[in-house]
Amino acid sequence: MTTQAREQQGEFPYTRGVSADPGVWTMGQYAGFGTARETNERFRSLLDQGLTGFSVALDLPTQMGLDSDNRLARGEVGKVGVAIDSLADIEVLMDGIPLEKISQVRTTANSIGYIWCAMFEALAAKRRVDPNKFGLFIQNDVLKEYFARGTQIFPPAAGLKLSVDVIEHIANNIPRWVSLAMSGYHIRESGSSAVQEIAFTFSNSRAYLDEAVRRGLSVDAVAPTLFTFLSSNMDFMPEIAKFRAARRVWAKLMRDTYHAQDPRSEQLRIFVFTAGSSLTAQQPLNNVVRTSIEALAAALGGVQTMHVCAFDEALGVPTEVAATLALRTQQIVAFETGVTSMVDPLGGSYLLEQLTDDLETEIWAEMANIADRGGALSCIESGYFQTELGDSAYKHAKSIDTGEKTVIGVNAFVTEPVAFEVFTLDPECERTQIANLQQVRATRDQDAVTAGLAAVRAAATAGANVVPSCVQAVTAYATVGEIVDVLRDIYGPCQPSTMF
Repeated sequence: MTTQAREQQGEFPYTRGVSADPGVWTMGQYAGFGTARETNERFRSLLDQGLTGFSVALDLPTQMGLDSDNRLARGEVGKVGVAIDSLADIEVLMDGIPLEKISQVRTTANSIGYIWCAMFEALAAKRRVDPNKFGLFIQNDVLKEYFARGTQIFPPAAGLKLSVDVIEHIANNIPRWVSLAMSGYHIRESGSSAVQEIAFTFSNSRAYLDEAVRRGLSVDAVAPTLFTFLSSNMDFMPEIAKFRAARRVWAKLMRDTYHAQDPRSEQLRIFVFTAGSSLTAQQPLNNVVRTSIEALAAALGGVQTMHVCAFDEALGVPTEVAATLALRTQQIVAFETGVTSMVDPLGGSYLLEQLTDDLETEIWAEMANIADRGGALSCIESGYFQTELGDSAYKHAKSIDTGEKTVIGVNAFVTEPVAFEVFTLDPECERTQIANLQQVRATRDQDAVTAGLAAVRAAATAGANVVPSCVQAVTAYATVGEIVDVLRDIYGPCQPSTMF
């Protein structure tokens, strides 16, 4: 009997699952558009329909550290997510939503993870709620932004420092919160293979962990709080195998490299999005089938949290009907199919076990290659990650163009386009958000804002953790843009080192 055949659910190396007890994952939906008030209404509607957690989509200006009245934000405010300029917007966003009843509030905050952390800590203080009584899930994975997503603000070393500030602050003060979602999803969406998705992600994770340990944190104070954020694609059996291989690699990495003593450090918790890149604008109702298959793969792969894309996301922000159907897709998979009655139900399948073993071998090989190149930070600065992703994405696109890979409605079984109702954003949204921002600036205590921003500057200049000073600043209603401007003075802007 092979080693893999003897593996059991809930036991090292956790290939078959981090727990032996079957159960249903946390269900979430990704939503956010326009102003905080509009998004709050959508969240409350989804919560009424059985949602147990939600992901906050932020608009691009917020993700890039720009206030809504910045000239560079023009035309983008509230467009692909909700606009958040200050704590006032967070107060509206969470209005009527009891923090302690939410299992997870997730977000795309990466380059501004330290501000997002500070805002929810300040919100909890204003509501007199212990922040350890609710779940906050901060993506905070800035390294992948430099080669897979593009919302980086500062040079890579500074971005890494700020992300680890969040990890350190949460480990020491709010251990219930997730301080890092090691994000392979965007890497896969940018065109990577499954092997690259895991290898690049875990190599980034090593950069964060190495810096956290250098600061004196125990790996066992950090690793148990982490999640990894992965894609579930249409390659059904390989995707199930990918989740299993990822757990095995992570467990061995924690035990053999970081010498973790707490078994929870070895137990990789996985948050999955179905693949946005698999959605098509052509024949969009086909996307319901695609996301159902991807959700089933994630369920069979033993993930802890899941989001299912809405069928109209290839056309724009999901409509409420589409978002509700995406939630119902999860609920049907969870409660009508029986797949949650046991852990790793396909374990032992010859094909699945072989795929798992092969993926593990290839992931370790690519991680060794990255380490030989100096690690994740060096691979970002040299352009290695960008080049590899570009090559992989080109091969994928070419396979569709040539018909080697079939995509129904795109290169096979094509029909005439049919008009489809899409979500439309109120054109007054940007003006409303800017007016709200100006009202905040006009009514806040400017002396307190000045003191808060000075504290941020002092902490950053001294190389100290900036999160406590950010809490002070946001409590006084300093804006996202004002805080980022202070830090940009110190760290400088990001300057691309390569083109691809």
